[in-house]
Amino acid sequence: MNELMMLISDNHILHKLIWTTIGIIFSILISKTINRILYSKIKDNKTYYNTRKKVLYTFTTIFIVYCIFLWSDSMLSLTTYFGLLSAGIAITLKDIFSNTAAWLFIVIRKPFEVGDRIIINEQRGDVIDIRMFQFTLIEVTSHEEGEQSTGRIIDIPNNYIFTNASINYSKAFKYIWNEIKVLITFESDWKKAKDILTDIVNEKAIHISKEASHRIREAERKYRIHYDKLTPIVYTNVRESGVELTLRYLCEPRQRRTSVNNIWEDILDKFALEENINLAYPTIRVDKK
Repeated sequence: MNELMMLISDNHILHKLIWTTIGIIFSILISKTINRILYSKIKDNKTYYNTRKKVLYTFTTIFIVYCIFLWSDSMLSLTTYFGLLSAGIAITLKDIFSNTAAWLFIVIRKPFEVGDRIIINEQRGDVIDIRMFQFTLIEVTSHEEGEQSTGRIIDIPNNYIFTNASINYSKAFKYIWNEIKVLITFESDWKKAKDILTDIVNEKAIHISKEASHRIREAERKYRIHYDKLTPIVYTNVRESGVELTLRYLCEPRQRRTSVNNIWEDILDKFALEENINLAYPTIRVDKK
């Protein structure tokens, strides 16, 4: 036993490795203990998640500082360590370095946060976790399929934020413009149909526009965003098979499919009461001579 202790004390590298291991174990145990206490005290899941992340970041920082002082005998050796570490990262740990740098960018610049719905590298979903090397989405379907959750988890490397365009549904202005296209026959009373659609979309979406006007004023302070009109509107167009009336209105991203469902149910009910309004479908007209 004495020989083992002498060997450890004489071997500086082994001695520091042991204390580094002790530091890792100590950090893990303390952070897990704190997280258990937080879990029992904090009932709100979002607050608990954010607090747990702060605990992780704090103990990670403390451990890094601890290792720096443990392995650096002087400022000169500290500079040497940093030089060797930087060279090693640049050559052999390129992906780890870029993911860590991207993580810092995400934490500081906040292109997205937990809870935001984003699209990046053709992957669409809600952000449910952000870690040092990757962030996690819970996948949602395409716009055409209603953007409903599939239940599948997508892990994406952090450095994708540097190499791929990202779309954030929630940043600054939490509403999106949605459109519903209604095609009626040429023989229909399109003016009456447009009045009916205007009443429906105003009833379903006007309250959102009032709240959106307040939020967009806040967003204008941070971004070059400007909208002259936030209230719902119905546009008229002509297609090969009939008159196209497009309802355009603001809605929350996660409520898009529900709003489409509610509006279409009202449209079908109201049009069913009108004898001179009929929905159109692709047709071929032939002139009889």
